[in-house]
Amino acid sequence: MRHGQALRDAVGTGGVTPLIGVYDMYSASLAARHYDGLFVSGFGFSASYYGLPDVGFVAWPDMVAFVERLRSALPGHHLLVDIDDGYADPEVARHVARRLERVGASGVVLEDQKRPRRCGHAEGKQILPLEEYLEKLELVLDGRDDLFVVARTDATDEAEMLRRAAALAASGADAVLVDGVRSVEALRAIRAAAGAKPLVFNQIAGGKSPRLSLAELAELGVDVALYSTPCLFAAHGAIDAALVELKRSDGRLPEARPAPGGAPAAVIGVRGSTELLEKNLGGLEPERSGVAG
Repeated sequence: MRHGQALRDAVGTGGVTPLIGVYDMYSASLAARHYDGLFVSGFGFSASYYGLPDVGFVAWPDMVAFVERLRSALPGHHLLVDIDDGYADPEVARHVARRLERVGASGVVLEDQKRPRRCGHAEGKQILPLEEYLEKLELVLDGRDDLFVVARTDATDEAEMLRRAAALAASGADAVLVDGVRSVEALRAIRAAAGAKPLVFNQIAGGKSPRLSLAELAELGVDVALYSTPCLFAAHGAIDAALVELKRSDGRLPEARPAPGGAPAAVIGVRGSTELLEKNLGGLEPERSGVAG
């Protein structure tokens, strides 16, 4: 299957394509029940795999191995992968993109940060000279067969955001992402600067960008909405709350019980968890309900 072309086709059908950030196989199995597209978030992977913040700790072999596991369990979903700065070296960036394409990634996001890099919604980001980034991007583009490539800038100065958005749109990348956009007005200006090139918008809870619905993003001309961390942050809150309750109840576990009317289980037990995971056996797609396009 040409996974890159499948994502390209989805983005080209009109409307906004949502991609949900996942951080491990369990979160991906849950997200895949509701959405066709997943985003392998660098923030989430660094948190789950290493227990470290998103400041450049991810090693590319770990990311490739994770995406290979994802694709084997979810053969029909879009998988867009955050490769940060391409792991610093341009030749490494090209190699990693090719490896990811071979194991089934639909696409990658390549940013223009320089080391030490950090989350796109954090302070203190530094960016490469534009020509240096474009050379790295060109290596990645030349090395792909079908891969969907998102060119991302982390510029924070508005004039530089627009200059880079226009330059990235003029490249052979499939889409443009300006991360950490602070206002709707800035997003409108970026949309204009990117011309006809598909535009990606990244939302993260507590980040710098405004919280916008898919309908609002469509009106602003956004083509792809990345939701980097909803699964990670939801797990953080739910796990913390469950352990507080376990301590409060003197170690008595809650009773696992289904919710009425086919809603998600009120309390998950071994049966519900096993049923979810069994659907990944043999590369079977999880049953999806309420799938968004």
